[in-house]
Amino acid sequence: MKLFLAFVKKEFQHLLRDRRSMMILIGLPVMMMLLFGFALSSEVKNSSIGILDNAKDESSRMLIDRLDHSQYFSVVKFLDREQEIDQTFRRGEVRIVVIFPPNFDHDLRHSNSAQIRFVGDASDPNTSNIVINYASAVVRDFQNELFGTMKMPYQITTETRMLYNPQLKSSYNFVPGVMTLILMLLGAMMTSVSIVKEKEMGTMEILLVSPMKPLLVVLSKAVPYLALCFVDVILILLMAVFILDMPIAGSLPLLLAESLLFILTTLALGLLISANVESQQVAMFISLVGFLMPALVFSGFMFPIENMPKPMQIISNIVPTKWYYSIVRAIMVKGLGFSYVAKQTGILVVMTVIFFVAAIKKFKVRLE
Repeated sequence: MKLFLAFVKKEFQHLLRDRRSMMILIGLPVMMMLLFGFALSSEVKNSSIGILDNAKDESSRMLIDRLDHSQYFSVVKFLDREQEIDQTFRRGEVRIVVIFPPNFDHDLRHSNSAQIRFVGDASDPNTSNIVINYASAVVRDFQNELFGTMKMPYQITTETRMLYNPQLKSSYNFVPGVMTLILMLLGAMMTSVSIVKEKEMGTMEILLVSPMKPLLVVLSKAVPYLALCFVDVILILLMAVFILDMPIAGSLPLLLAESLLFILTTLALGLLISANVESQQVAMFISLVGFLMPALVFSGFMFPIENMPKPMQIISNIVPTKWYYSIVRAIMVKGLGFSYVAKQTGILVVMTVIFFVAAIKKFKVRLE
């Protein structure tokens, strides 16, 4: 055990002296959190909108004022006719155009109904849909306020309650996703590259002829990355709570334990990669292209898995990030306990064991 700890200490010293590796291990999580938190947020605010007001009456002016004073919109252009709409979108001046029909106020107050048209730029369908939904919400609020003083023959009201994330903050989605991607990338890539680097330099053979068992030599190189990836988890959680204002609803010890398990899964993948390749370039290519893209696509972070074709849904079950992302979201956002993530935990344990066993067998073949 003393010899193993000595090897681990040596690997820590080598890693801490490698400024480029430390920059990747510590700088990458911080950069991704800041990017997703402030630059790549899915929330849409201050969207430029155009107005085609064919009514020019009291109600249309009130609603236009309500849209302009919303945090989501800024009225930047008033149109005179519908023929101007196409050119306005082509120049990229607005995201949507709101069209008021003639006699808007008269129809609203005497017929209890009036139609407003939204024209959106569907070249970016997701953003356009979000902006139109926000505008529809503003119109509904205006309508409810107006009809509160009017007697209507029939009225159907709806009440919406958003559980777990009532303010619809995008950080509740991307923080678990960024954690998943960072741990998958750093754990698999850095471990595999580190061991393959020893092979390229011819120093792995020297390490393997030491008094310590070859398997422990390899594991000693993975321990520093286990510790630093765990530091990344703590760093991400601190940034989520204190910078992005995202509370941890569930058990913090459970979340850290599940993160540690996923780190072991990624390290096992890194060992498996290093056992099958001979160059750092190949190891990095497999980690980035072979694992990062499936991790991004099949985790459920960017794209809903239930919307995918059935064969792709089946493939997603063998991608570890799907299960870890589900665990983090259940604990961190929903505040659920272990009983709700036991299935995902068991799957990650099985995957970790399979990866470790496969990597060990491959290393044994090389050592004979």
